[in-house]
Amino acid sequence: MKKSFCRLVFMLVAALLLGAPLQAQSGSSAPYQEGLHYFLIDGATPAPEGLPELVEVFSYMCSHCNTFEPYIEDWVKRNAEKVRFSRIPVVFGRKAWEIYARAYVTAEVMGVGDEAHSAMMDKLWKEKAVMRSMEDLAGFYAGFGVDPKAFIATSKSFAVDARMRKEQRLVQTYGVRGTPTLIYNRKYRIAGNAAVPSFDVMLDVVDYLIASGAK
Repeated sequence: MKKSFCRLVFMLVAALLLGAPLQAQSGSSAPYQEGLHYFLIDGATPAPEGLPELVEVFSYMCSHCNTFEPYIEDWVKRNAEKVRFSRIPVVFGRKAWEIYARAYVTAEVMGVGDEAHSAMMDKLWKEKAVMRSMEDLAGFYAGFGVDPKAFIATSKSFAVDARMRKEQRLVQTYGVRGTPTLIYNRKYRIAGNAAVPSFDVMLDVVDYLIASGAK
């Protein structure tokens, strides 16, 4: 009787030990996890109703952003009906980055930000043509139908100043520490790390959040 009882206990313990890994595997069906592949943003404002938002925080002076450009450009084309996409040019207190951030915001205000974006990356990283003044940048955007004098005047306007201040506050709120960083629906931050080792994985995380209906 005692031997039978001990044998029964042994069989039950063995079953529990063998079953635990199976339960752990079945319970971890999600390929990406909050706190590892994407991070909750504390204190962020709720996104408006409708399509989810995806924001790329970038800088023209960031070589990784230049490398990321064809990835995000292709992704946006394939998902244009699923998300509202926009960009925030980050400054990080760097004067060289600030002038390009202001130029991008100015171009956005004047309606040529998206149109000229890839060309600006190519100008800087393929042609190695660094522009160091707003006059030089105005000359670049003249190729997209913008009057250089109007561009310079707009870059000094209240509208551009206000947008610059607002967006740099958002960068701090989102906890952005490097570029490129993606912000999904004003709630989740996705950036490269040991668990997100490539741009393909970054965008796959976004695909996962969209498919899971993350709000």
